[in-house]
Amino acid sequence: SAASPGAWRGAAARCRTRRGCAVQRKPEYDLLVIGGGSGGLACAKEAAQFGRKVAVLDYVEPSPPGTKWGLGGTCVNVGCIPKKLMHQAALLGSALKDAQILSLSALFLFHSCSSSLNVRLCCFLPNRKVKYFNVKGSFSDPHTIRGLTKGGKETILTAEKIVIATGGRPKYPIHVAGALEYGITSDDLFWLKESPGKTLVVGASYISLECAGFLTGIGLDTTVMMRSIPLRGFDQQMASLVTEYMESYGTKFLKKCIPTKVEKLESNRLQVTWKNTDSGTEETDSFDTVMWAVGRAPDTKALNLETVGVKTNSETGKIIVDAREATSVPHIYAVGDITEGRPELTPTAIAAGKLLAQRLFGQSSELMDYDNVPTTVFTPLEYGCVGLSEEKAVQCYGSDNIEVYHAYYKPLEFTVAERDATQCYMKMVCLREREQRILGLHFIGPNAGEVIQGFALGIKCGATYPQLMKTIGIHPTCAEEITKLHITKRSGLDATVTGC
Repeated sequence: SAASPGAWRGAAARCRTRRGCAVQRKPEYDLLVIGGGSGGLACAKEAAQFGRKVAVLDYVEPSPPGTKWGLGGTCVNVGCIPKKLMHQAALLGSALKDAQILSLSALFLFHSCSSSLNVRLCCFLPNRKVKYFNVKGSFSDPHTIRGLTKGGKETILTAEKIVIATGGRPKYPIHVAGALEYGITSDDLFWLKESPGKTLVVGASYISLECAGFLTGIGLDTTVMMRSIPLRGFDQQMASLVTEYMESYGTKFLKKCIPTKVEKLESNRLQVTWKNTDSGTEETDSFDTVMWAVGRAPDTKALNLETVGVKTNSETGKIIVDAREATSVPHIYAVGDITEGRPELTPTAIAAGKLLAQRLFGQSSELMDYDNVPTTVFTPLEYGCVGLSEEKAVQCYGSDNIEVYHAYYKPLEFTVAERDATQCYMKMVCLREREQRILGLHFIGPNAGEVIQGFALGIKCGATYPQLMKTIGIHPTCAEEITKLHITKRSGLDATVTGC
């Protein structure tokens, strides 16, 4: 059974000697972090600043096609950073009508940038007095981690407190014949040595739409296969506008379709068969690349959690934590994508990791606040949001108790180029009563992430509609249109912005 933290401090930890017998000693580390991604590294570095002895274990299991990378986790290697670089390359390529050359350069830039970030992270940890082990860790007992190198060499580490921050990996639909053998995921896309060519992206998550968007933007024939709705969990009016723009941008959509098998042809192309659930018909087409974006799973299988009693959600596999990021075992904590009910976002993992270290070693009591976390979907026309979706606000407060201010607008940069701005839209969801507190803000348009980041502070501080109306906009910007929102959905009036 797991020893209590108090008992552990006075008790001995087992360690192996050359003869294989056990001797007694105190834990080697104050904190051991399993996982060298954003949350884990943030927690480790913060803990080391308090003079604690800290170690980080990180190991990347190659993806089914064999893709692997270094320290830094999903964000640095196969997530936020390469995604934003490719998104920007696609936008530049579209603007200059030279997408393929620019985007190829961006891909080479990413490989160079990623390698540089890996090296910098590895060098940075010792400077912060954090010991780094490139091993795959699993629990031997509640205070002991058994690490294995790629070559099978064993390392035994003990710690008074342990933080699990192993993140997640993409799922494969293993019920689809040929999915694992012939498909790739976002883990592989950014490390391909050749162009993916004609690509089918299966799924309607933000990862799916972002990847399909920049692949279209660099000139590739790209199709998205959707089983049901796009961007589940996001405001569905905004999600529909995002996919409408993508269709006008050149991305093809197969809606209400489910893949049934993938076969490799003699030409090395991949023939995909799917069922249209509306018509009941079976259809096929061939592609150069099939990318699965059907969700992510917590990377916890190898940790041996059941041995030490760390409880997980039986359906999702995610670790159950309380408001203090504590698991069911008092001295074992978890942060980031592996935790149940938390946003799967790099900034929240970083903030949660830092606050956890401050509570453990810095006499802080501040908890992570997961409300009103802003985020952006980097599709060709970006979608940024903070707070509640319109659907969620109606669910929480009732339709009679909310007011939605909205506007269709045209960015100045779209005017000269005569670009279609039909989907450039924003809405603010407010309470109707009293001060009309802002519950949610949603924006589709250029630089949505930059726009929402600024307004997120006000909404976090409880901003109201009247306060926002007193805010002077910066002219000429897209963001200023938010400070001029005055048409309500309830009124039924035309919400198209005209003039200044």
